[in-house]
Amino acid sequence: MSRFDFRSPTLHLIVALLAGLALGLAYSWKISPVTYVDAGPSILRADFKDQYRVVIAASYGSTHDLARARARLQLLGDTDPVGELSAQAQRMLATGETFARVRSLAQLATDLQQGFASIPFTNTPGIQNADTPQPETPFIEQSFPTETPIAQEPTLNFEQTQLAPPPAFTPTPRTTFTPASAAGAPFTLVGQDTVCDPTLNDGLLQIILIDSHRKQVPGIKIIVTWANAENHFFTGLKPELGNGYADFLMKPDTIYSVRVVEGGSFVPNISAPTCTDPNGGTYLGGLLLTFQQP
Repeated sequence: MSRFDFRSPTLHLIVALLAGLALGLAYSWKISPVTYVDAGPSILRADFKDQYRVVIAASYGSTHDLARARARLQLLGDTDPVGELSAQAQRMLATGETFARVRSLAQLATDLQQGFASIPFTNTPGIQNADTPQPETPFIEQSFPTETPIAQEPTLNFEQTQLAPPPAFTPTPRTTFTPASAAGAPFTLVGQDTVCDPTLNDGLLQIILIDSHRKQVPGIKIIVTWANAENHFFTGLKPELGNGYADFLMKPDTIYSVRVVEGGSFVPNISAPTCTDPNGGTYLGGLLLTFQQP
């Protein structure tokens, strides 16, 4: 029986490699760990990038500086910033976040898609809604006449008349952002078309909302109900397909009802149609519902 040779060069090499590896790990982890200084946001983890986008969208909601928001998003290194914003907004909605939390992300994605900062929508009477930037009204300083006291002869008996208080200046409130621009007549169903396109998802229900000026409207809540379940979603979360676009996947042999919350439009008895391909096979088609304000 041969004894193990501790003087073997191979053994010495293996021991040296293990010792070097251990010393290297100890140095890099304990003695001098890696410290990032002035690192770019592109190396952040995915969840930290999501937080970064939320901060950018919140800042844009206050300043409406589209160029600065675009420059900040470029620091993340996303190949498709609009798609990332839209996908994050949908993920947040799927996890139970309210549309008020994801509204700024959807608005930034929409404005990046169209190339200019849109005026925030409002339901306040007397304020014009528009899809294009409107020039700001210059502030005109107003001056109120002051009353000059008139010298009078002192008298023993006189009646003092109480002067009316000077008019108070009431500032005009600024336009506030609301989830949707649904002022005016309610949305009504103007089109219900069967879509037989094998390149689309089976049973895709597509919804488009258009205002009275034939412009798509983002931020409108839609509720789809079936059996004992329902799903809530909003238009405008996929700006690459349209500001007033939203979709939902229908299951076969299921009856749905669609309701547009703003205006109360209701469409019952919706189901996925059956389509036929050129070879005679069948597949689940889709529907396209178009709503418009008169």
